[in-house]
Amino acid sequence: MRVSIGSDDLYPIALALHEELKKMGFEVKAYGALESGRVEPWPDVAFSVAADVVEGRADFGILICYTGTGVSIAANKVKGVRAALCFDAESARGARLWNDANILVLSGRLTTPHVGKEILNAWLSVKEPDKSEIENIRKVIEWESKA
Repeated sequence: MRVSIGSDDLYPIALALHEELKKMGFEVKAYGALESGRVEPWPDVAFSVAADVVEGRADFGILICYTGTGVSIAANKVKGVRAALCFDAESARGARLWNDANILVLSGRLTTPHVGKEILNAWLSVKEPDKSEIENIRKVIEWESKA
């Protein structure tokens, strides 16, 4: 499975998840500070990860910035992205299960490596969206196609 991960700075959570994904056997593409080793513009990082996801180069993405809000906003401007800012495992599980989110977003300021790994594991535990939510997910995709 392929994942793209990007962070605008070298937050402990970004470094931890980058390594964890590799240990788990994922094919990992890094963007932003994880690639350059220095602070990078958060919109550029978000657009890079989002492009990989919607163009099929990644099965899902992970984005990290100080609050998580900036990369969430930027990524969600890319048609086909459903980025979800998650602060705990249950919100990550729900984002996949009920919203078919394809990019996990975390706060570099608030998410510890331990909690981040719990969030990642919950995200990965969902293999497909809840069938009862397919119609709602379809409505979002249709609305987006009008824009």
